Amino acid sequence: MRKRIFVTLLLAVFVTASLSTSAFAEKRKHFKLAWSIYVGWMPWGEAAAQGIVKKWADKYGIEIEVVQFNDYIESINQYTAGAFDGVTATNMDTLAIPCVGGIDTTALLVGDFSNGNDAVILKGTDKLADIKGQSVNLVELSVSHYLLARALDSIKLSERDINVINTSDADMIAAYSTPDVTAVVTWNPLVAEIMSMPDAHKVFDSSNIPGEIIDLTVVNTDVLKDNPEFGKALTGAWYEMMALMKRDDAAGKEARAAMGKASGTDLAGYDMQLNSTKMFFRPEEAVYFGQSQQLHRTMDTVRNFLFEHGLLGDAAPSPDVVGIAFPDGKILGDKGNVKFRFDTSFMELAAKYKL
Repeated sequence: MRKRIFVTLLLAVFVTASLSTSAFAEKRKHFKLAWSIYVGWMPWGEAAAQGIVKKWADKYGIEIEVVQFNDYIESINQYTAGAFDGVTATNMDTLAIPCVGGIDTTALLVGDFSNGNDAVILKGTDKLADIKGQSVNLVELSVSHYLLARALDSIKLSERDINVINTSDADMIAAYSTPDVTAVVTWNPLVAEIMSMPDAHKVFDSSNIPGEIIDLTVVNTDVLKDNPEFGKALTGAWYEMMALMKRDDAAGKEARAAMGKASGTDLAGYDMQLNSTKMFFRPEEAVYFGQSQQLHRTMDTVRNFLFEHGLLGDAAPSPDVVGIAFPDGKILGDKGNVKFRFDTSFMELAAKYKL
């Protein structure tokens, strides 16, 4: 799953990363991409299995090794430590882990945003305002925590009005089944399972904050700069896979069924998760979103959330500590320490059929 932040690992990762990044800036032929189980990232596994990644790598005379991780955070830590050239991650975790850790990272592909996959669920009431005074079980310092903060803000409450109880995603279903647990924040497929239980009410979900929980494929900026073929091959493979999986014919259903099986469900279950995910199947859609002013506002909200929760580093004097660059040339934060870059140029090439 794509959710948890381990702040305590940041220092060790930073040290390792600082030692390894100098090896990135060179012309190379072999590259490694890490991905983890999530509806929006399953296409990487299927694209590799179908030979689509190899086809595009061959076109550009390179090799790309696609490696699945069952532990989302470990995949990001491995990327941050220099073991991988790219990784799948949310916008929030990209900023909080590799970028805060000093790794200059580029969002190469904007794959989707959560559009209902993440939810606040209350037991016995369908009114979000009734969350006041309750204990809320969630994976602390995750995008679930972010969603809760945004939900509370929508009704003029804050975290001071509730009590957060850190609960592993693995324990969430069992926790909700107990009488003492009356409020949870989690993500699909856990949301669907909890909502099937008696008296469960979804009172806020990510469709209320569309475009804020973004799922990306990010790469090391220095690697991309010296090896644009890596970015072109990844982008070409991604959109060939997008075109295949959106088809309603036998081939499209077979691909989605395979991704469903690989993620522990079936075609119906995978399609259900896709319904609450805004996939950017066409590069034009992703380019439009990546160049929108909405992305500026979202990243400002995200960086402030991270700062307020100490996830930009204990010594961070303000949310400006890490610079975030956008395709229009604007920079949010420290212009002298830009570590997070949104680059739509490769997706634009795909939109113009120039890959």
